[in-house]
Amino acid sequence: GQGLTGTDTSLSDLSDGRNVDHYTLGPASGADGYDGKQAWTQDSSGTVNIENGGDALPLAINNAYRNANLWWKPDFGGAAVKDAGSRSADGRHYDVLTFTPRNGKPFDAWFDGTTHLLARVVERQGPQTVVTTYSDYRPTDGAQFPHKVVVDSGLGAKYLQTVTPTSLQFVPAQPAETYAPPRVTVADFSIAGNAAQTQFPIYLYNNHIYADASVDGSAPMNFIFDTGGHNILVPSTAKALGIKAEGAMPGTGVGNKAQDFGLAKVQALKVGDATFRNQVVGVLDFEPDGVEGVTIKGMVGFEVFKRFVTRIDYGAHTMTLIDPKHFDPKDAGTPIPFVFDGDDPEVNGSFEGIPAKFDIDTGARDELTLTAPFVAAHDLRAKHPKGVDAVEGWGVGGASRGYVTRGAELAIGPVKIPGVVTSLSTQKKGAFASPSFQGNIGGGVLKRFVVTFDYVDQIMYLKPLPAPVADVGVFDRSGTWIDAVKDGVAVMDVTGGGPAQAAGLKAGDVITEVDGKPAASIPLYELRRQWRDEPAGTLVNLVVKRGTASRKVALTLRDQI
Repeated sequence: GQGLTGTDTSLSDLSDGRNVDHYTLGPASGADGYDGKQAWTQDSSGTVNIENGGDALPLAINNAYRNANLWWKPDFGGAAVKDAGSRSADGRHYDVLTFTPRNGKPFDAWFDGTTHLLARVVERQGPQTVVTTYSDYRPTDGAQFPHKVVVDSGLGAKYLQTVTPTSLQFVPAQPAETYAPPRVTVADFSIAGNAAQTQFPIYLYNNHIYADASVDGSAPMNFIFDTGGHNILVPSTAKALGIKAEGAMPGTGVGNKAQDFGLAKVQALKVGDATFRNQVVGVLDFEPDGVEGVTIKGMVGFEVFKRFVTRIDYGAHTMTLIDPKHFDPKDAGTPIPFVFDGDDPEVNGSFEGIPAKFDIDTGARDELTLTAPFVAAHDLRAKHPKGVDAVEGWGVGGASRGYVTRGAELAIGPVKIPGVVTSLSTQKKGAFASPSFQGNIGGGVLKRFVVTFDYVDQIMYLKPLPAPVADVGVFDRSGTWIDAVKDGVAVMDVTGGGPAQAAGLKAGDVITEVDGKPAASIPLYELRRQWRDEPAGTLVNLVVKRGTASRKVALTLRDQI
């Protein structure tokens, strides 16, 4: 499915469900497993992650429970079980039970009312409800196995995945090491001259980190650097370099929609004086140029950060990749342990004293976004009467909406930050609809520090920059979300009751002049910054085009939170 074919060899212990999968899919290969204590993944480059963040471990426990058919044990294998009644679908009758394995999470199992074989599993995985159907049962050594498995992630028919077994067999019990995370030494990267580190300049636009990168010997190109992302080329870059992508898988992010992405292989990715060889990359249009106001050729993500200790000095505008063997943490700042939520560093902290797990995301422009389930569970909207519903971000899948307010205090481990601009997400789909974590900390907070990520030892260090730090603790005072277009900036969204609405602006308007200057001559990120940082009461004189007619508009900036 999804434009890709491949093979997967899956081995499962029928006594307790421990398992390991090895797969090859298009240009990518890898593995994942559960050893009875830890869930782990191995990517195409060989690096291994222990997945203790998000809902990875509970989902691995659920999968082990099903692999071993523990529901047939006299005590249901230690799970809590509820009768969810009878259902009808596709002209058939099903008996449905809800299982919650010990240390797992709830899932529904649909059993065929006639054959009593498992026909469907419905399970919440992060922000998505995944439906897996089983059919075409055939016997192997007297046991029934489905010969057609269809996985539906709820993203539409084009993204269905169909698995057909080609071989099934029972084998003797395997040693514990079979299911354990592999011990590997990755040797696909180097720094020129065997140097201990490489440092290069970075640029901050919209609180995002940009720097030059080169692919397969190309001239340096503008890439975004994202701890929560992967190594990615935008389609135009891949085409220009003659790199062919395979597949059309669903790329998801903060928005409500999925976007196609493929996989490709590059011979060399160079960042600073560091070179990474034989890398599998995604090919995805993850950020239209108009959203950032700068041309983005690709993304540098987890695969690079995993190999080095990465220091981001937001004050000096530099990034340093340090060989882990040469890293000395004594002056790095406050150490904060983290676990991996997929490929995101996840830290323990709190919001206004409420314990929470936060993903650390250099690819997010905002300060703090709290997930919709966390907001609802603690009735945070009612506790923050001063705020505004707004588009406060844009990423894969489109706009991100939330109720933006000011939080009293954010704690990242022992580091406390008062007065953080906080978005209480109102998303029904996308990453911020997930109950598996509570919030996302972005560049708006991180830019207060020198941030060092040690992915090997899973520690983040925060060293405060000298005060005051510019452009923090403030939110848009215009009441718009604007994107760059040929003639200036387009008004993509207008906040209800905000300054722009009071001035008569509407979504679809194009601002062609700002205070007598052509809007197209002002970098988008600079205009957004001005409309955050200019004092409330500042009058901005605009020329606005609606359809074929232009008119003058006076926009008065004011605080919205």
